[in-house]
Amino acid sequence: MAFLRGLLDILFPPLCHVCRKPVPEAGELHLCPGCRGAMTPVVSPFCPVCGVPHGTEGGIDHPCGDCLTAPPPFEAARGALLFDGPVQELIHRFKYGHKVHLRRPLALLAVEQLSAFVGEASPEVIVPVPLHRARLRERGFNQALLIGEVMARRWGVPLVRDALRRVRPTAPQVGLSAAERRENVRGAFAVAAPGPIAGRRVLLVDDVCTTASTLAECARALRRGGAASVVAVTVARAP
Repeated sequence: MAFLRGLLDILFPPLCHVCRKPVPEAGELHLCPGCRGAMTPVVSPFCPVCGVPHGTEGGIDHPCGDCLTAPPPFEAARGALLFDGPVQELIHRFKYGHKVHLRRPLALLAVEQLSAFVGEASPEVIVPVPLHRARLRERGFNQALLIGEVMARRWGVPLVRDALRRVRPTAPQVGLSAAERRENVRGAFAVAAPGPIAGRRVLLVDDVCTTASTLAECARALRRGGAASVVAVTVARAP
């Protein structure tokens, strides 16, 4: 079977998920070197709490002003890649173009970048950020859940699908200011199944983090529901 798969890859090489050019050595990601190289990892210096990149070359990690004045309810959050270029294109096609197969390369890119962070956090369960049932019916899937499934298998951490629920619909966060985003999601989440998270270290998963307001509100609900601690990871972080 492996020989046959290798032969097929030679005769009909996989296509890059971004530019659709043949990639003879596609590996698991199916990304050509050019598109892969255009993806920018989040690197120091960044805020060690919320993970926002400071946008400077060199320097050391230091807390941002928001985390100093109003520490979030999660211990730490990290995004794997900057939300621009090919990363933004893949996420938009995944979420809005219903290209659900893209969950795998997106999740694996995050695993590649964030495994050390997750290893240090030693989470006991993974919880995806939930969609409201109306949005779920409209989209047909929860992108955070699909990404979380891949991460759970790679990191060997159980995924708790329904620990959190979104108790009221919220407007899309796109185009809102940081203050408007916080108000938009305030009180929007609640723990539906406290048993699997009570007293446990929780890894919260989403696709994109912009201001961390959604992650913070989910973490607040998880802590109220009995979680011992919450750290969060996303595939992308807004620059």
